[in-house]
Amino acid sequence: HAPWLLVEADVVRGRTITSWPSLQTDIRNAGGTWVDEEVHTDRGLVTSRKPDDLPAFCDKLVEEFAEGSHPKQAEAVQAGTTR
Repeated sequence: HAPWLLVEADVVRGRTITSWPSLQTDIRNAGGTWVDEEVHTDRGLVTSRKPDDLPAFCDKLVEEFAEGSHPKQAEAVQAGTTR
């Protein structure tokens, strides 16, 4: 359950992610918004729910890599206002 790593690193706060349904309470308690989608992207953070979603997850990762950095996210990282 990789989203627990994101919760512990305080990356979830203010973001929308998807995961295995049993993690939705932990994500909400960490300040995130949980959605039940095959794959979800929020400012370059790509998440999916389960192994059956891997084809869509991998396609989205390739798409995100091809797009390059997200300007607003990159600015926030440089300013130290996000992780």
